[in-house]
Amino acid sequence: MKPQRDAGSAGAATGGATGPRTGGTWDSGLSSGEFAAVKGAGFDPVGQVLGTAVFTIGYSGAWGCPGAWSAAERRKKPASPWDPSYDLLVKTLYTARRLALTRAVAECRAAGGDGIVGVRLQVGEFPAGGVEFTALGTAVRARSRIRPGRPFTSHLSGQDFAKLIHTGWVPTGLALGIAVESRHDDWRSPRRIRWAAPNQEVDGYTQLINHARHNARNRLAVDAAEHGGDGVVVDEMELTVREGECPASVGMRDVIAEAVFVGTSITRFARSGRPAGPRPLTIMRLEREN
Repeated sequence: MKPQRDAGSAGAATGGATGPRTGGTWDSGLSSGEFAAVKGAGFDPVGQVLGTAVFTIGYSGAWGCPGAWSAAERRKKPASPWDPSYDLLVKTLYTARRLALTRAVAECRAAGGDGIVGVRLQVGEFPAGGVEFTALGTAVRARSRIRPGRPFTSHLSGQDFAKLIHTGWVPTGLALGIAVESRHDDWRSPRRIRWAAPNQEVDGYTQLINHARHNARNRLAVDAAEHGGDGVVVDEMELTVREGECPASVGMRDVIAEAVFVGTSITRFARSGRPAGPRPLTIMRLEREN
């Protein structure tokens, strides 16, 4: 049975603009422990929200492969192993996730919420073709006279969200860091794997994944700053490695690494000299129910 919102909480959720869902009930993805933690931090769930977008992912934008160039071509244009640009593909991967997240935020705003906790970003194949990007979470509303300018988004669980609030920090938005890099898999790499001693490092592959993760981490920091965060709490670090046909050399293969970082950007309630720790929340005035 879904818990019933009391009259005081329902009145706070309307905010004079957007009313609660029909029937005064709400659904959520919160466990009982998360529900108690969110309530204890001065927030009420207003409903589960969902955003989705289906994209075709095909053209990557990569135009060449410096690893397949001849020595003469290299003398004309010195290049690093990372010259092929996957900017178009990366832009599409960002756009798809952000579109799904934007639609979840729109549902949160329509339900009278101030933010979304427990956001899960899921990516999977769509049965009819393409890739489905989904953002799912629980919208919450603060028992406060102060409303944020825009709903926040956070991957944090209910308990972690409450800890953040009680220690003087607030989430500002879900931050993403995505990078796609490739390395030409010439005769040296597979030969070293096949005939080298089993404990020998394949340095080309090591450099590839390090480069992808480094770029994704840097982009995560930039995204967190754009959300107004002082820092970012990382939730997910995913690395996918696959092979693809070399665009510059027929019959040869490239190794492609895709790194995705997901986290929540956070900032303090107030920038003061007081040490962080449990204390009364005087800035947001999160008034508990009697």
